Formats: sequence, C-alpha cells, structure tokens
Amino acid sequence: MPTPAPIRPPAGDAPLIRLESVSRFYGDVLGVNRISLEIGAGITSLIGPNGAGKSTLLNLIAGLIRPTRGRITVLGHDPGDAEALFSQLGFCTQYDSFPAGARGREWVRQNLRLHGYRRADAEALAERALARVGMTEAAGRRLESYSKGMRQRIRLAQILAYEPRLLILDEPLNGLDPLARSEMAALFRALAGEGRGLLISSHILHELEALSDRVILLRDGYLAGEGGIAAVREDIREHDLQWLIRCPRPARLAALGLEARAGDGRPLCNQVRIFDRPEPALLLATAAPAAFFLALNDWIARGEIEVETVTPADDNLDAVYRYLVEEEPA
Repeated sequence: MPTPAPIRPPAGDAPLIRLESVSRFYGDVLGVNRISLEIGAGITSLIGPNGAGKSTLLNLIAGLIRPTRGRITVLGHDPGDAEALFSQLGFCTQYDSFPAGARGREWVRQNLRLHGYRRADAEALAERALARVGMTEAAGRRLESYSKGMRQRIRLAQILAYEPRLLILDEPLNGLDPLARSEMAALFRALAGEGRGLLISSHILHELEALSDRVILLRDGYLAGEGGIAAVREDIREHDLQWLIRCPRPARLAALGLEARAGDGRPLCNQVRIFDRPEPALLLATAAPAAFFLALNDWIARGEIEVETVTPADDNLDAVYRYLVEEEPA
C-alpha cells in the first residue's frame, strides 16, 4: 500500500459529518435525541456535563453503535461501513486498551500493518507519527510503563500514522502537563490547517476556547447550542449580554444606560457595576445590545461620554457552558 497522499480540504463546503434527526436509546434510557448537525473541516469542540450524551454521540459518528432513529453520514459513508470509514477516520476514546507487553513503536507499526500497509511503509509512517507527537525517544519502552500523558500521545500517534481526514478525540488533553497540552494544541491547529476535521470532547474549557472554530453543547441528550462561541452566546435569550466598558466617567454612562429605553420600552441596561480601580470602568448587562450600542454611539457623538474600550465580558466558553449546560432553561 502506498504512502498516503497529503490531506487537502474537501471540495466546496461539503460537511465531513452529517447527522439528520439522530436519536439513540438504551432501552428506556435516552442517549441522544433528535440531533441534527453538520461538521466540517477545522476544530469542533463537544462539551457537556457527565451524562449529556457526548460519548454516545462520538460512538455513533464512529459507527461503534447504531442510531435508534435518524441517519448519519461520515466522510460520505454510512458509519456501519467500517472498512471504508476507518481508512479515513481516527478515533481515540478516553479509555486505554493496549496489548500486554507491547512497546510503543511496535504497537503503532502493528496497527499500520493491520490497515494493510507493507512493512517498510509501516515503519516509515510510524516513525513520522511518533516524531510528530514527541514520542520518538520513549517509543521503545513498554506501554504499561507510560504515564497517562504518554499514553495519550502514543494513541494519537497510532491514529495519525495512517493520515486520516477526520479525527475524533475524546478527552485528548487529559493527563497532560501544561507544556504538553500547549504542544498538543499546536499540533491540533496544524492538523486543522492541513484540511482535516477534528472533533474534540474535553472538559478543559479555556483551552478548547483558544482551539475551536466551533462548539457543540449537549445537555441531557439534546443539542443545547452550536456554532461559534460568540454566536452561541448571543442566542441565549434568557441571559443578558455583559460588557466591560472603560471610560473616564463610568457613573455618567451608568445613568444614561439605566434611563434610556429600547424601541419596545425595555431599559437598555438592566444591571450596572462601577469600578474605580485599577482604572475607571463599568460592567453592564443588556438584553438589547444593538439598541444599546446605537445609543452609545449617539452619546459619544454628542460629547456626553468618552469611551476608551468596549469588551464583551461573557462571550467565552465558560459562560456559554454555564448558561446552556449547568443551569436549567428559563
């Protein structure tokens, strides 16, 4: 079998993964229900609390379980077509499973042989993958001697070795020290830059935020939100958007915001908090951001207020997770 060709982005905007009203039940227990999604190249993060349905969704996409209802297409294949799918898809679950006594290099090579590669190709591809995850020096050791972080790296080497177009990674940063997580994040960005798709499930929210092109949030087996972090945050209607505004006279801006009304009669600002240190600033919450910023521009133009910076205070992944997952819907 020849060395895999370099990965290139898919033609057009065709999704790598498509789910159409997918449900999975375990008897009377809900796994996921009525999930419809399209996932393309780049890095997509999957988040949700324990029991939200993350593992069920990943296993459905990988073809390890079948949907009770609905249709799934992955890389143009039905996930039940394992031979076609797993030549292009790499799946790292959060669980370790290694043959007793095996060494890292041997394990990566043998997996390539199982994929049909000739011995010489398997050796070359294994060495390239080991180098890419920083495991060349430790590859001769027995797998049972590896730390958690080293086991994460060797499993990633195993799936990278055959150059999949799509990687599904369940808690890939778990067990890594900060430096190793930074190196792994850089690798993920490089893989996405090559046109691959990465679907990453993790609880390390601040690192997912820096990595992700898109997020998918699950709650109780249902899709709670999806899209870019800022766009998902704007769709959360039951929680006002929060903004931090640095300005010389925050009390004046607070008064203007609390007195003003949107076109439907709602106050432009529902809550305000004034700070004097380390520099004058105002934290405000608004349910009508478009109307508020039109008014803010007008106040600035009329000389009623000066503004230095305006920064969103809660369009981050931690806030999105808290609003959409941890709290009950309004």
